[in-house]
Amino acid sequence: MSDDLDYRIALYPGTFDPLTNGHADLIERAARMFETIIVAIAESPHKQPLFGLEERIELARGVINDRNMANVEVTGFSDLLAHFVVKRRAGVILRGLRAVSDFEYEFQLASMNRHLVSAAETVFLTPSEEYSFISASLVREIARLGGNVGEFVDPRVARALKRRFRIA
Repeated sequence: MSDDLDYRIALYPGTFDPLTNGHADLIERAARMFETIIVAIAESPHKQPLFGLEERIELARGVINDRNMANVEVTGFSDLLAHFVVKRRAGVILRGLRAVSDFEYEFQLASMNRHLVSAAETVFLTPSEEYSFISASLVREIARLGGNVGEFVDPRVARALKRRFRIA
């Protein structure tokens, strides 16, 4: 079932609630390494995302289009990641590591994904230094409290956060 995965295709899964400059940096760098990057936005209703799936997809597509990344596709998914990897024939699962504290959880995910889809490899990328402290949850909290998130996210994402929190 997973023997026909393509290692030129990397799937970057996450909730991207919202897509940050750190995410975009990782996508840009990965787009130079792989023929195709699939930014796979998880529905994740259990996480109660701030933005709905369609809005997260729309925001991510806008950022990707603005950065002219022709080999990057943005799509949503709601099934098990392992199933989606096989369905899209992605040989690589791309994950970002901001800090050592991320490693234990990411290692556990990678091990489980290897168990579920043994042919898929997980590749970890670290963000550029200027983005290493940015997380979507911190960005949401700063925006919720009326702080300026302009240096952490694309302008379209900053505007969406302002609208969501009704900030002038």
